[in-house]
Amino acid sequence: MSYQDWHVGNDSQCHPLFPPDQADAAPEKPQVSPYRVYRLLTDLEDILRAEADNTQRLAQIRPLVRHFLDESPLMLLQCPPPDPDRGWAVTKLYDEADFPLTIQLVSWKPGMVSSIHNHAAWGLVAILDGEECNRFWQPQAEGEPMAQVGEQTLQPGELITFMPDAIHQIEALGPDPVLSFNLYGETQYDQRFEYTAADSRSQPF
Repeated sequence: MSYQDWHVGNDSQCHPLFPPDQADAAPEKPQVSPYRVYRLLTDLEDILRAEADNTQRLAQIRPLVRHFLDESPLMLLQCPPPDPDRGWAVTKLYDEADFPLTIQLVSWKPGMVSSIHNHAAWGLVAILDGEECNRFWQPQAEGEPMAQVGEQTLQPGELITFMPDAIHQIEALGPDPVLSFNLYGETQYDQRFEYTAADSRSQPF
């Protein structure tokens, strides 16, 4: 189990957040146990009210999510199996009208590949089981193909954060489904797009 964290900026460049030789050292955790969903949501709201910068928000949110997952050993049992037809499934852990956060468990069937997309919101994904490849893309000049600018394969225990304009694509590797904990801020839907690798045209979704 790795504790390596990664961050993807608005330029779609992926960077480690601490050296690999420290990957086995868990970040500092809140001293609350059990750390339930309602506590996590309350702490998240406090961070969003106090901090306007998305990079700083994510820096404060990462250790909270790690602590939450450490305190939730049955989380894997709540992950839905991938839908055999769609190839994926989602379970929301909390849903409230006008609440600015999305918190969910996601599963992907082995071999599934997503569209190339952004989220138009800050985001965090923690891998619970399976192996997931993230490929990162940048749009080019009008009429030019999209450029892949990197990729990172994530293992169980690894966590990746995204800025709103980061563009990525995921693929579920290996023989087992990928199970993940996903957390997103408030989505700006007029800025959320799917892209094609062939060119820089996009469409909202």
